[in-house]
Amino acid sequence: MAVYTRLSAETLAALVAQYDVGDLVSAKGIAEGVSNSNWLVETTGGAEGNRFILTMYERRIDVGELPFFLGLLDHLSAAGLPVPRTIHDRAGAASREIDGKAVALIEFLPGVSVGSPTPAQARAIGAVLARMHLATRSYGQSRANDLGPDASARVLSGHSEGSLGGIGEGLPAMMDEAARVAAEWPQGLPRGVIHSDLFPDNVLMLGDEVSGLIDFYFACEDAMAYDLAVTHAAWSFADEGATYRAEVGDALMAGYESVRPLEPAERAALPLLAEGACLRFVSSRAHDWLDTPADALVTRKDPMDFVRRFETYRSGGAGLFA
Repeated sequence: MAVYTRLSAETLAALVAQYDVGDLVSAKGIAEGVSNSNWLVETTGGAEGNRFILTMYERRIDVGELPFFLGLLDHLSAAGLPVPRTIHDRAGAASREIDGKAVALIEFLPGVSVGSPTPAQARAIGAVLARMHLATRSYGQSRANDLGPDASARVLSGHSEGSLGGIGEGLPAMMDEAARVAAEWPQGLPRGVIHSDLFPDNVLMLGDEVSGLIDFYFACEDAMAYDLAVTHAAWSFADEGATYRAEVGDALMAGYESVRPLEPAERAALPLLAEGACLRFVSSRAHDWLDTPADALVTRKDPMDFVRRFETYRSGGAGLFA
């Protein structure tokens, strides 16, 4: 999440008036993240409640794919998952347009994102992730993953060694690693619609219970074990990627398999899938680091965090998923 576009109070009030949510009370920009502009919106209340997330789609998202993303939210919410539903306007539309940019109003869910997950919280998110994978089997839409290992290799090779080295000493070496992982990428694993970006800041928790999964705008069809690897890489490290927390990683795996046991081929592929997961964030963060406008209300994320995680998976292999 971020704020790239400033909207006036008048514009926001006119937008809110298109929904059955009462009148605008306040709108506060949310600075975290790098892809879209987001506001926490409060209204006087109506049939839909009085707190919402307003998203303006700015970067990386083809607005033609919004029906897939927003429909997925509604599908998972209806299936009993802790996923915010889309608020439809009075005409029934899930999104609208402001100055040529698509916007959507999303249900606000309670909870907080944890900075240092406990094993109990990791086990809970593993179980919910598996439930989500099972629920997407009945979702009637599909979207290809445009951020797979080939894309990571292409993004990294699109920058010079000098520019990457200016971010971190070990970053240029990731160009060759990305090419290797793309060449060795496993095929034929069980697939489904995956979140693919389930970091702790995309999960809301109340104690040890998951109260919300948010930010599905990288969701796509891919190997379900890859989604588990992404989540494992996102949750199982501390100290800017330097410390692997085995108790958290093991709990996440146990939670997942308590709902959906892995097939042998999935388990065998996890080390390479985790390397690919790390390289995805190495490449996207490096690109954003070099490409984000200086005046954007955005917190840039250090790609070296995931270089260190990659090195842990590269050296630890299957032992991290035993």
